[in-house]
Amino acid sequence: MGHAEQSVALVRHALEGRRLARLINTHSHSDHIGGNAAMQRAFGCAILIPAGIEEHIAEWDEEALLLKPARQRGDRFRHDGVIRPREVFAMGGLTWCAHHAPGHDMEALVFHCEEARLLISGDALWQDGFGIVFAEILNKGEGLKATRATLDMIGRLAVETVIPGHGPVFADFDGALQRAYKRLAAFEEDPARMARNAIKACFTFNLLDLQRLPEGELEAYIAGVPFFGEVGARVLGMPVDVLSCWLRDELLKAGAIAVEDGCIVPTMAA
Repeated sequence: MGHAEQSVALVRHALEGRRLARLINTHSHSDHIGGNAAMQRAFGCAILIPAGIEEHIAEWDEEALLLKPARQRGDRFRHDGVIRPREVFAMGGLTWCAHHAPGHDMEALVFHCEEARLLISGDALWQDGFGIVFAEILNKGEGLKATRATLDMIGRLAVETVIPGHGPVFADFDGALQRAYKRLAAFEEDPARMARNAIKACFTFNLLDLQRLPEGELEAYIAGVPFFGEVGARVLGMPVDVLSCWLRDELLKAGAIAVEDGCIVPTMAA
């Protein structure tokens, strides 16, 4: 994870001299576990992971963790325990219950505090959607069906405030659910739309780590990322050269990237 040390500095500042005893992951993607090793070195904290990914973490299976397919980074770390669905645990002076939340990650968990009406949603629910449904896109499971079941489950919880995996804390729980269901219905109706969104989101994330990519190397980079090549060919019917041009044009139009001195760079919109 290219920004691990920055994350350590932010956490250190937030702690204000207090001790970080535990770090608990909602799921296994690089933007959620990629800084674990750095946190462990800096704070000596215990790391707990969802029970369903224990084998992948212990063996550091970079295929299962999507590190190799998406060409992303994450340092290997030692986990100290697992959290299981329906498990009740204490965190931050509150009592939480873990709920299985498959879809974006088929072994993901969300954490709910009924008393405070708080939900730590990971990437299962954002203010404007949810994370990439990798299982569906990679033809490795019924990710869309699982996503709908997860949204149904979340909708039955007593929630006033959501702490998502990306974006600010928000209170518009009902509105967020409505937007998530609308996005899900669009993906169910048009799998190609889901694939296009996934490729754009994944490339933008990778570019945040790279910071700069020479324009002339874009096609070679896309060809070197299995996720892009497979989804582009199988779902969108685009060879790498066509996919690369389409991706560049789409992200420029959206303002997610810019071209500076012959290099593709991320923008604040990303």
